Amino acid sequence: MSSALPPGSQPAYPGQPAAAPPVAPVATYQTAPTMPVAPMPAPPQRMEQSAAVPQNQQEEPLHELRIYSHSTFFYWWPVWVTGYIMALVTRIDGQLIPISDSGIQVWMHRSKNLGVIFTLLFFLVILITNISLRGMASVVAILSFAFGVLLLAYFGWWEDVLNWMGMVSIYMNMGFYVFFSTLVLIVWAFSVFVYDRLTYWRVTPGQLTHDTVVGGAQKSYDTRGMVFEKRRQDLFRHWILGFGSGDIEISTTGARRETVSIPNVLFVDAKVSAVQKMIAMSPDQFQTPVA
Repeated sequence: MSSALPPGSQPAYPGQPAAAPPVAPVATYQTAPTMPVAPMPAPPQRMEQSAAVPQNQQEEPLHELRIYSHSTFFYWWPVWVTGYIMALVTRIDGQLIPISDSGIQVWMHRSKNLGVIFTLLFFLVILITNISLRGMASVVAILSFAFGVLLLAYFGWWEDVLNWMGMVSIYMNMGFYVFFSTLVLIVWAFSVFVYDRLTYWRVTPGQLTHDTVVGGAQKSYDTRGMVFEKRRQDLFRHWILGFGSGDIEISTTGARRETVSIPNVLFVDAKVSAVQKMIAMSPDQFQTPVA
């Protein structure tokens, strides 16, 4: 019995091409068509408005602080203010007074008290701005005035004093009030807003500089170990006429120690507080803002 070899397994003879091995049939599969799936609708989102939370914004440090020293003429503001008030009262409640036979008439108030009040105020301003009563001296002045008032009342001399004051008659016309007050106002404004600003102290972190506008002179001090002292002991000048002004005294350290006085500084409490914060900063901690 002979067994037949399967096709493709017969031995190949020389020169006869070898038969290619049988290729297995590729099975194809058909997939059922898929139905498009509609996207699921997104659930509605609730719009919630969050309450605005205020952020604690840090205050930017001062880059520079300027300290201006004013002259004592700053305390003369009651003179021109009172002068304009007297002029207004004279114009409203006064009357035209003829001057001899020249035909010229001037506005004048019938009361002599206006001139007396203005003269006494003018005298007190001159006295206060030229005589400094600091600390205990101001207390002694107030107590002396109170003692004098009580002494006159005790001996019954007030009536004589008032009668003598009643004999004093000072009359000023409206032209004098307006002209004199305007002159004082012009000089006061020039002194406060122009002349006093020609020299100032500039405080930056780590440095204190005295600048002069005319001439460009400068003098710098290192703030390390520097002592700032606020002095506001003159009751009449600093508290009554200056609205809380004061003097600043600076003591430097180092080989050449100096004591610098800056008189009549407005809002001295705020200035000293800002200076203390700035001198506590070192220059390397200070960041210059980008322009």
